[in-house]
Amino acid sequence: MYIKKILFVVSILIAVGLAIFSYYIYNSIFSANTDFKESTHAIYIPTGAGFATVSDSLKPYLKDLESFQIVAQKKGYATNVRPGRYIIRKGMNNNELVNALRSGNQPVSVVFNNQERLENLAGRIAEQIEADSFSLLKAFQDEEFLKKASFDRESALGMYVPNKYELYWNTSAEEFRDRMQKEYNRFWNQERLQKAEKIGLKPSEVIALASIVQKETAKVEERPRVAGVYMNRINRGMKLDADPTVIYSIKRQQQDFDTVIKRVLYKDLEIDSPYNTYKYAGVPPGPIFMPDISSIDAVLNYEKHDFIYFVADVENFGYHKFAKTHAQHIRNKQQYVNWVNKNGIRR
Repeated sequence: MYIKKILFVVSILIAVGLAIFSYYIYNSIFSANTDFKESTHAIYIPTGAGFATVSDSLKPYLKDLESFQIVAQKKGYATNVRPGRYIIRKGMNNNELVNALRSGNQPVSVVFNNQERLENLAGRIAEQIEADSFSLLKAFQDEEFLKKASFDRESALGMYVPNKYELYWNTSAEEFRDRMQKEYNRFWNQERLQKAEKIGLKPSEVIALASIVQKETAKVEERPRVAGVYMNRINRGMKLDADPTVIYSIKRQQQDFDTVIKRVLYKDLEIDSPYNTYKYAGVPPGPIFMPDISSIDAVLNYEKHDFIYFVADVENFGYHKFAKTHAQHIRNKQQYVNWVNKNGIRR
């Protein structure tokens, strides 16, 4: 009888112990373990990171780090950490956390435009994905890649079409560059290629000219007309005589791309640079700026007219006055020069 009582008590204790253990296991796996103000939070896990890094990243957002670590080890995640950007939600349990970290790598929206050089582009992209600016620039300037892709150091910036792209945060520098080449080839579809051929320019020349057009006018609706002026000059064998190319030549010569130059002087027109379209005929060897798609399409669909000249319209700022004759242009230009002098703009 006494033995039966002991066995009964033992069985009760075992049952209670199992219940407590089961509750602990259930609680560890299925009870909410994330707690923060926002409804979601992004966790970034670098390439090559181990489970310790993951734990450190999650610690500020978990109620119980130890229970997460136990579940992660039981599910095999602790030895199979994957880099990327992961979204955790408020109220997630450990099971959901591990599942999200194991297979929930979320893309990021990478946006860029109006970059002046590859160096600027590398810095802009490095702000949005894991790859640093040094590795990105190295990938952009890789001679073997440029040769295969039919680019060189001067034209390479034109391969990057400004837009918004969905990419994984842990995309490498080479992967980003290769993706941009695919996007460039997709952009230059049959229709755009035919239009470029029709106006007698290669895609790289269209981009270079578009960069000048965009520097000349911020007004999207005016870009086809400005492009038409330059195409008229090209078709007549005239030099482009574009002030933005002189400004770019000055910056390139001085290796100072931060200086703002508001006025081009006559002496500047003599700068010996392949980008100086006052000195050298034709389109420059590369873009002086990363043009928007609207500027590229403005060149491909340039306005047909007889204008050869244009100058800033001081009566309608942001726009330009266009002229068919040199005499008319001189009159328009004098208005601009008078305004510049009146406002004390020297450089």
